[in-house]
Amino acid sequence: MIASFSANLEGVDAAAAAAARARVDALTKPLGSLGRLEELAVRLSAIAGRVVDRAYTRKAVLIGAGDHGVTEEGVSAYPAEVTPQMVGAFLGGHAAINAIARAVGADVYVADFGVRVASAPHPLLIDVAVRRGTENFARVGHAMTNDDVTAALRAGRTALEYVLSLSPYDTIAFGDMGIGNTTSAAALIAALTGAEATAVTGRGTGVDDARLAHKRAVIAGALSRLRDPARSDARASEAERALTAAASVGGLEIAGLAGAMLAAAERRIPIVLDGVIVTAAALLARCLAPNVAGYCIASHRSQEPAHTIALEALGLAPLFDLELRLGEGSGAALALPFVEAASRMIAEMKTFAEAGVATETDSAQR
Repeated sequence: MIASFSANLEGVDAAAAAAARARVDALTKPLGSLGRLEELAVRLSAIAGRVVDRAYTRKAVLIGAGDHGVTEEGVSAYPAEVTPQMVGAFLGGHAAINAIARAVGADVYVADFGVRVASAPHPLLIDVAVRRGTENFARVGHAMTNDDVTAALRAGRTALEYVLSLSPYDTIAFGDMGIGNTTSAAALIAALTGAEATAVTGRGTGVDDARLAHKRAVIAGALSRLRDPARSDARASEAERALTAAASVGGLEIAGLAGAMLAAAERRIPIVLDGVIVTAAALLARCLAPNVAGYCIASHRSQEPAHTIALEALGLAPLFDLELRLGEGSGAALALPFVEAASRMIAEMKTFAEAGVATETDSAQR
């Protein structure tokens, strides 16, 4: 069952990366003068399996949405009703992600993996709901079943395939919506990295000190159950343990986005990560298919502490830090112009030889 998500995912192309590095170094500019934009062009080439030869202008944002039973514990500053309301805002085009997406020329889609209240049909809505929200893992002991996680992974693949059927997008930015999901994401990141509750718990939607302490206690309780030797199977693989952790602390949208990422990587499409929830999904995907991390681009560093922990576990460095903590794919969308600029640099600039421009070496020889 788990093998079906990971068996065929190849790593990024090292030969393409080397060829891209050689071309970037030969372009009409001082060596290394475009800094991390050069690294990004090399990474895009490694993902593509060839030196990038065109501009990446076709951009999409895929937002995964789902509700969380753990909101019953008061871990968010907002009620659960906000999740379907914000889905409506995304579809109506008047949320923050819509404004940012218009600024960067990206299309926005919403995949409903498990919002409690289903939205009316809409051209930009992909209804792949596995169930209508998760359980309150603080009281029930789990958020969903392993079968639910597997179904959500498959639903993510379906959502990605639908988006690509509408347009051959060059790049996909991933976002999220789900009141209570910073609690699930932090707990999952802790479970997958070995971090403690105190290290991963942030304020999410802006909870006060009392709620933050309670949120930390909720996460600590979940980790205690997951790490109980009497309940764990020492023979389980990393993928099996990750599946169990995802079922325990939830996030239908987290699992769904992980499935969409795996599908994107199989198609050699760059995966632009947003904040803590999306990066938790990437970490889950990495546990199922280790090579997926090579296809990921970290857009920004969230103010949520678990985000930095997850990025370090994935071996990714963010492109910028604007002190964002909104989610929705806002940071990932802001990174899309960097991706396009990197693709244009390597595809449209000429080398010194192609342009007939003298190099420093030519000058020295004369």
